Amino acid sequence: MQPIPTKTGARDQLMNDLKTVIQDAEAWLRHGGNLTGDEFHAAKAKFEQTLISAKADLIHLQETVVEGTREAAKATDEYVHENPWKSVCIGAGVGLLLGVLISRR
Repeated sequence: MQPIPTKTGARDQLMNDLKTVIQDAEAWLRHGGNLTGDEFHAAKAKFEQTLISAKADLIHLQETVVEGTREAAKATDEYVHENPWKSVCIGAGVGLLLGVLISRR
């Protein structure tokens, strides 16, 4: 069984982009009143580009997670069809364990 791809690099890039968006927004709010027309448009363009990049990274990460979830669900479905009695026993064992843990409270 293959591990679900998590794309740690994509997560890190998304976090960096979101931090940059926040920093740019804070800088824009602090200094927005002091910017001239060209400086204002340049700052706005930079902020919009960072926001677009963060959105793209978020979409990419979402697609990766959805694809990994589909693969895991497919692998689980195949395992259950190939090993129905093992699956029933595992489910019963987990249910029993959870029942014991809940009844202790």
